[in-house]
Amino acid sequence: MITTETELDLKQFVEGGDGISTIRGGGSVRGWNGIRYRAGLSAKNVGATKLSMNVATIPPGGVAYAHIHVDFEVMLYILQGHVRHEYGPGLTKVVENQAGDFIFIEPGVPHEVFNMSDVEPVIAVVARSDASEWENIVPYDRKTL
Repeated sequence: MITTETELDLKQFVEGGDGISTIRGGGSVRGWNGIRYRAGLSAKNVGATKLSMNVATIPPGGVAYAHIHVDFEVMLYILQGHVRHEYGPGLTKVVENQAGDFIFIEPGVPHEVFNMSDVEPVIAVVARSDASEWENIVPYDRKTL
């Protein structure tokens, strides 16, 4: 079952906590902006103060709608699938990535992510220099210049 962030206690997935915390698998339990997430690690469940890490899935034909990461960096590693990022002012630049690619997104860069397949999900490991995950993400209107 996928739920919204406010309905889920992410601490329930954590084992340990005396210096090392573990989540085994994490399941696909949360959704945000067209993306499904595993439980992952963040300030919400392990007391992280500077980073968070997760596994994100964009369903076949799915879109992570245009947004901006405010004051934090993101690194991704594509495990499965093929995505297109439209990015920059007006989302006029394009880059495509596939399984095996590492991606770095600078703070403040507007971008929208498209799963290029109608049958295969995109699965990526996502690391952020923000322990709160997506609270510091704002929507971006592609008409904004």
